[in-house]
Amino acid sequence: MSAHAVEATLDLEPFNDEVRPVVRFLRGPHLLGQTPFVSGRTLVEHAIEAGVEIPTNCTSGTCGACMVTLMLGEVPLPDPLPPGLDDFLVDEGARLGCIGLPDGDVDIDLRPPI
Repeated sequence: MSAHAVEATLDLEPFNDEVRPVVRFLRGPHLLGQTPFVSGRTLVEHAIEAGVEIPTNCTSGTCGACMVTLMLGEVPLPDPLPPGLDDFLVDEGARLGCIGLPDGDVDIDLRPPI
């Protein structure tokens, strides 16, 4: 079999040194799921893609039902803070999954910081 025939029969992906950012969901030290980072998706949308459930209610940052803890990475905060967050919670790593837009690799503990 020629080299071209082998290439045609194998579904080869080109070698790629690029490492894609990942959004990981944990409960303490236990990894529950992960999914590739997609710009513009909320933490809740990433969680659904990873097969992980983050409870939601208002989906506007008001109720705090979707509060999680940012362990690693960046999830920028809106200014002003929505009613579901305050400065103390933010200092403890709190983010709201319904409105939180990760910025690349992040590790999220599903447990709120309180």
